[in-house]
Amino acid sequence: MEQARQVLADPAQCRFDLEVPEVRGRVELVSGGEQVLFGSLPEPARPVATVSAPRVVSTASALLYQVLAGIFEDLGFAASGDATFEQLVIARVVEPTSIRDAGRVLSELGRPPASEKTMRRTLLRCVERGYRDQVAAACFAHASTSGDLSLVLYDVTTLYFEAENEDDLRKVGYSKERRVDPQVVVGLLVDRGGFPLEVGCFEGNKAETATLLPIVREFQARHGIEGMVVVADAGMLSASNLKELDGAGLRFIVGSRVTKAPQDLESHFRWHGDAFTDGQVIDTITPRRGGRRTENDPNLKVEPTWEPVQHPGSWRAVWAYSAKRAARDAKTLTLQENRAKAVIAGEKAARTPRFVTVKNGTTTLDEKSLARARSLVGLKGYVTNIPAPVMPAGEVIASYHDLWRVEQSFRMSKTDLRARPMFHHTKDAIEAHLTIVFAALAVSREAQQRTGLSIRNLVRQLRPLRSATIAANGARQTLPPEVDPTRQAILNALRRPNPRH
Repeated sequence: MEQARQVLADPAQCRFDLEVPEVRGRVELVSGGEQVLFGSLPEPARPVATVSAPRVVSTASALLYQVLAGIFEDLGFAASGDATFEQLVIARVVEPTSIRDAGRVLSELGRPPASEKTMRRTLLRCVERGYRDQVAAACFAHASTSGDLSLVLYDVTTLYFEAENEDDLRKVGYSKERRVDPQVVVGLLVDRGGFPLEVGCFEGNKAETATLLPIVREFQARHGIEGMVVVADAGMLSASNLKELDGAGLRFIVGSRVTKAPQDLESHFRWHGDAFTDGQVIDTITPRRGGRRTENDPNLKVEPTWEPVQHPGSWRAVWAYSAKRAARDAKTLTLQENRAKAVIAGEKAARTPRFVTVKNGTTTLDEKSLARARSLVGLKGYVTNIPAPVMPAGEVIASYHDLWRVEQSFRMSKTDLRARPMFHHTKDAIEAHLTIVFAALAVSREAQQRTGLSIRNLVRQLRPLRSATIAANGARQTLPPEVDPTRQAILNALRRPNPRH
């Protein structure tokens, strides 16, 4: 009011001529005192109330949490009713970290985190209440809406521990990274799009070939599935595995080892030599068990067409030749040959490499093995029990090539979700950790499917969109972030169901 009076008293102010007659003020008399002829006495100035300036109390990436929680609910994972489990899954998608540090991530996402003790009790509830089974059932229901679960992909990996001592589960076993830490073997079953369907945990020293059947049987029993095609790499190629899969009424496509090519393609090598054309496909048979016993007669120029009744001792084998693969294989063999020659010449000290033989203390180059390997460059084999009229050779090859999707899911779990190294010590905690990673992988896969962006890129795009809580005059107000058109398109894609469903 005082500022307004000063503005009005400014002689530079102009007035609108509204033709309103001026009303003169009345002179008031003050009883019992001096008469005032020119108005009332001025009142004493009242103290002016001051208001503190607005300030930002906190900021959070609440928008990112909201869209990921929406996917979590769309997948059916919220049926457990466990809010802490949801928080642990989303925190692992955004920034994988330890239980102790998960509270910081949740606070940055605008969620009041549960205490560390509550989070650890949630790990126990994961096992006691069977969250893994609930997540697997929800994943199957979600994937089945696409209308095609006739083909599933399987692969295994290892997760190591920052520990020294072994126990019943954590054991030292074969590691592709040549680690000597205790580890567990994890098997993952996904659909042809890479969406996870089943996960299993085995002892660290368990053979990879022994993990396939338990996972497949559990998947069949859980969902009542009788017929489907299981695709796996050459590591699953064992006679017992293939026999039991076939006996269970399941179809399979498994990678074959190139060392089997001379026997499977004996007729071709006899009649055509080692000459192949780019893209050539040879549909033949391979013996079910090792040894020289085969139902393929090399005296016949035409390759046999596999039939289960006519060839009870064989499986169908499809071999394909690629000039690009041949060039890559030839380059690798040349490097191995040069390494072998360097070791033989004493120029390089190393363990005995490929193509080096030691006889009577003398190292020599194995010319025969090298020549045989060069004759097989460019070949890739596939073993299956699906007859040619049901699935042509080209489709067999294409189905096997979808295995990169399960490998991509494993890379996501190891890098984006940081499933390893593990710091848990008990079996229940390890199983709970895998359940959280399993659910986080499903959320990440669905987010990628909806947006076409990798989960790492998606988080990098949306995490900077932070809402701000502002305090002013005793009240608090949360303001949403400003979203540019590019990020708004990402948010719109995340909020709508998967187009393929």
